[in-house]
Amino acid sequence: MPTYNKLVRDRIPEIIEATGKKFSASILDEEQYIKELKKKSLEELEEYHEAETNEDALEELADVLEIMHALASVHGSSIEEVERIRKGKTEKRGGFENKVFLIEVED
Repeated sequence: MPTYNKLVRDRIPEIIEATGKKFSASILDEEQYIKELKKKSLEELEEYHEAETNEDALEELADVLEIMHALASVHGSSIEEVERIRKGKTEKRGGFENKVFLIEVED
């Protein structure tokens, strides 16, 4: 039996059960949940990094966005608030559209 020891989407146990397979799972407390969400965010970013097609990249970005929704919620906020903050930072510091690659700054 493969061992995963990782946070999964809510319906994964139901999907596994529908295949007739047995599994074990537990419900995390809030501290464990935040820790596992952070680990999952790194996992999903790594999968995005490894994506070789635009379609795969978009699938992985959707997973990253799902994690961002969950993280915003555990921090007592919403993705809409994160978006508001993002827009403010873009107004003050810009985005990444111009593809600027900073090499060095003289002291």
